[in-house]
Amino acid sequence: MKLWLFGLYGIVGSTAVVGERAIKKGLSDTTGLVSELPIFERLKDYAPLDFQFGGHDIREIDKNLFQIVEEHWELNQHFDYRILLKLKEDLEKIKAKKGTALNCGEGVLEELKPLSTLEDEGLTLKEIVERLEKDLLEFADNETVAINVASTEPTPEFDPEYHATLEGFERAIEEDRRDKVTASMLYAYVSLKNGIPFANFTPSVSSSIPALKELAERVGVPHAGNDGKTGETLVKTTLAPMFAYRNLKVLGWMGYNILGDLDGKVLAHEQNKRSKIVSKDKVVGKILGYYPYTITEINYFPSLQDNKTAFDFIHFQGFLGTKMKFYFIWDAIDAIVAAPLVLDIARFLLLAKKKGQKGVVKELAFFFKSPMDTDEYNTHRQFEILKKWFEALVSS
Repeated sequence: MKLWLFGLYGIVGSTAVVGERAIKKGLSDTTGLVSELPIFERLKDYAPLDFQFGGHDIREIDKNLFQIVEEHWELNQHFDYRILLKLKEDLEKIKAKKGTALNCGEGVLEELKPLSTLEDEGLTLKEIVERLEKDLLEFADNETVAINVASTEPTPEFDPEYHATLEGFERAIEEDRRDKVTASMLYAYVSLKNGIPFANFTPSVSSSIPALKELAERVGVPHAGNDGKTGETLVKTTLAPMFAYRNLKVLGWMGYNILGDLDGKVLAHEQNKRSKIVSKDKVVGKILGYYPYTITEINYFPSLQDNKTAFDFIHFQGFLGTKMKFYFIWDAIDAIVAAPLVLDIARFLLLAKKKGQKGVVKELAFFFKSPMDTDEYNTHRQFEILKKWFEALVSS
């Protein structure tokens, strides 16, 4: 199968490529891949763990993927360097196409310099779409999936005139209304328009607007999102149900996140950070059925690079009104916990396409912080839903 990554040169996208290639060459095992659990054994009949990669990016597109991964490695040492050396020839063959940073916010524009974007060429929205589409279709076949792993955008204000219907969205493109369209929307649009299953691994709005949901239904293509659930929020959505099951009242939940790398730099800008905080903050109340006092903070800590650390404090009340406390620390390399999920989601979406599913695949909520079209945020229940969905599809 083929996988097109919007944000190919970021550390998550590039690590996904390294991981798949390492597994294929016997340099690593499949630890971390949900899709390789025994219960999903039959997935290989529909979407084998065997990818070709391509993608768009907005930085250093004169370089190949080996050069990009080596830069990430020099900062993070996030896997055995001998693996990278053995993959050098493979990675040198992969090179990103020029993407867009339209309305990506000051965080992206300031921190990912030097940028090389389609809008730098003075193209209209329609011309940008045509270029993105051309690149994607030169790569794609009937077994292609596209995933957005680009940096987090600010959340745009919803405009019913341009976001509520497909006709309105396409009119925005025709009228060159750059103020109404973001890069993630365009990435979703060119994918879905051409029947390519799409997933949004970021908190950006992407395919979640009604116009693009309408497009997916009309074309008959599956899509999923938003915001990959990889670290602190994974723990939150796994742990919060315990308090609900035991009838313990959560009084307050504080999560303080620190990280470095380009992701940290971008999220240090308030307009880029806001959508990420909303995505992380709402899950506790959704699971508990009420909203305790919460604090969710994300701060840039340069020396950590891609090592994300979260400190969580939970204040809860038990029997006889007694107040008690629970603390945990999550400390992980973000790309290492995120990259395998990108491969997982791609495989499950290809299965969905082959089984004729269209529109939002809400059964993939297990993989996302802010899953579309569902109020189920409980990780345990999400996993059971995923298993039942899979079993029903492969048995049909």
